[in-house]
Amino acid sequence: MSWHDAARVLAVRLDALGDVLMTTPALRALKAGGPGRTVTLLTSAAGAAAAALIPEVDETIVYEAPWMKATPPRTTRAADLAMIERIRGGRFDAAVVFTVYSQNPLPAALLCYLGDVPRRLAHCHENPYQLLTDWVPDPEPTRLVRHEVRRQLDLVGTVGATCADERLSLRVPDAARARVRELLRRRGLDRRPWLLLHPGATAPSRRYPPEYFAEAARGLAQATGAAIVLSGGAGEPAVHETLAAMIGVEVHALTGLPLEDFAALVAAAPVLVANNSAPVHVAAAVGTPVVDLYALTNPQHTPWAVPHRVLSHDVPCRNCYKSVCPEGHHDCLRRVAPKAVVTAALELLSSSASGPRGAR
Repeated sequence: MSWHDAARVLAVRLDALGDVLMTTPALRALKAGGPGRTVTLLTSAAGAAAAALIPEVDETIVYEAPWMKATPPRTTRAADLAMIERIRGGRFDAAVVFTVYSQNPLPAALLCYLGDVPRRLAHCHENPYQLLTDWVPDPEPTRLVRHEVRRQLDLVGTVGATCADERLSLRVPDAARARVRELLRRRGLDRRPWLLLHPGATAPSRRYPPEYFAEAARGLAQATGAAIVLSGGAGEPAVHETLAAMIGVEVHALTGLPLEDFAALVAAAPVLVANNSAPVHVAAAVGTPVVDLYALTNPQHTPWAVPHRVLSHDVPCRNCYKSVCPEGHHDCLRRVAPKAVVTAALELLSSSASGPRGAR
């Protein structure tokens, strides 16, 4: 069977929310790559939250793979054996394994091989022999380093899957937009301008210092007259209360929103200021300009196809790929002045026709 004739395609992306969003242009290309094709996404629990809002995904399978960093240890292999049977039962015609260049695709390729998927595509540094029927020798990082979106588009392009629209994909339900409009109305933010800041990040190495976030927020409030809205996870209320007190101007903390409501909040914002984490890619997917405080842990994940400013301070230890700063100084972020954050956000606001605004 040729790739063009593959009616049921399994897309394997076992990483988190932001990685799945950066794969959506390639998923769109896959979806359009054959008549009547369905695309099933095999992903983590975090990735599955995004998959529910991605139009190109027809079905989602959740799998916490033992070779992924975030998967907790387990004492039984039952889930892995069951996944092989789940894939076999899906009767997939082809599979694409999406990875960053520092990941090995062969465990996932073996899973698909054991699940009787006849065509298997991935980037791979070493010779995969029978595990991949369509092997793309990985040129990264020795010959080049591409944006993560481009890497995945190039991969599916080798089997003829292309698309004209290379923007990220995320569908914001109308009901979520309505809930967020009401949430903002209750806080009076339908009648005055506001700006959105997301100060959290899963990896400590990617967090801009909270005192700098507070100083930047004050500067933005003073320059624009806007209220500050802080977003974040359900487990971070104390962090946001502390930050709100440090900011010292009108602050509204909207934490713990489900992904679809968070996406609606980002879509309503005139600009997002965030660390280099999933919210940056949510902003890119819904078209909201973003100031990305970009820790230099890796070079491939800047905002894609959206107005943006990327702020970092160059350091000799860049591209460390560490969740905790190995040098202990965080200079790639700590040396970014809050005034630079304010300037970047104001530049994005001035290039927008509407500037700071209430919910839309």
